[in-house]
This record gives sequence, structure tokens and C-alpha cells, in this order.
Amino acid sequence: MDTAHPVTATRVRARTGGPQEDGPKIAEHVLGWVLVVVVAMLVTQLGLL
Repeated sequence: MDTAHPVTATRVRARTGGPQEDGPKIAEHVLGWVLVVVVAMLVTQLGLL
């Protein structure tokens, strides 16, 4: 019989001050892709690529 650690149904998660877990994920993804496009346009306009 294994008696090392009992399995619990709930886990306590440490809050690190990041984005809320229940926030709108689609807005976060869209803003991320907009940032990628803006950086790509800036790089090409400056001739860095």
C-alpha cells in the first residue's frame, strides 16, 4: 500500500500578478498578432530584413 502523499481534488495556484485567468483569451491573441504584424512592418520599412 502506497502512503506517500494523498491525492487532493483541488490545487492551490500561486498568484503571480499576471493576466487574469478568466479574461477574454481571444482579445489577447488578436492583440498579440497585431503586435507581430506591426513589428514586421517596422522591420521591413527600416530595411532591417
